[in-house]
Amino acid sequence: MSGTPGRPLSAELSEQLLTVAVDILADEGWGKLNSDRVAARARAGKAGIYRRWPTMAAMARSAVGRFTLVRVPPDQGSLRDDLAALVDRWRRPLDREERAAASLVGAARHEEDLRAGLDAALVQPLAEAIRAIGARAAERGQQVPEARLAMLCSVIEAFWWQRYTSDRGAMSRGEVQRVLDEVLLPVVLPDRERVTV
Repeated sequence: MSGTPGRPLSAELSEQLLTVAVDILADEGWGKLNSDRVAARARAGKAGIYRRWPTMAAMARSAVGRFTLVRVPPDQGSLRDDLAALVDRWRRPLDREERAAASLVGAARHEEDLRAGLDAALVQPLAEAIRAIGARAAERGQQVPEARLAMLCSVIEAFWWQRYTSDRGAMSRGEVQRVLDEVLLPVVLPDRERVTV
């Protein structure tokens, strides 16, 4: 939030404006996010919006950048089960925050603010989750090379983006298990180690 000199910005109004922005992104998409629509729904002046965010992309970045779309799963006792817990979200429909983020994916290729919002909401938390899962595996005596963890992170991120851009809906339990066993584990572990996971 940038703000301009003058009266202090109301945190309550800022929150209200961001809530409206998320609702519009989730229900109508990035193409429908504009200051007129936000102002009307929030019963606020457009000047109040532009005092906080110079563009709609900056507003969307603030709104989506507050999300944590990937969380470190609780310790499940094994590398496979930790990864299963991480990607279990793929079995459920997109929630409000995910729909808002998904609406930005295409436009983010051309808007730095949107890329930064998605990075804060998805890319960074996913990298943190993979680091945590790798550290747990190491504590259990199963050291996973950094290069393999980085590749795993890239592959899971690709599946996550596909989840946001595909019309096919949530995966079934069987589909998630196949991705886990036939794609993710082979990326992160050599064949000889997979049977002991």
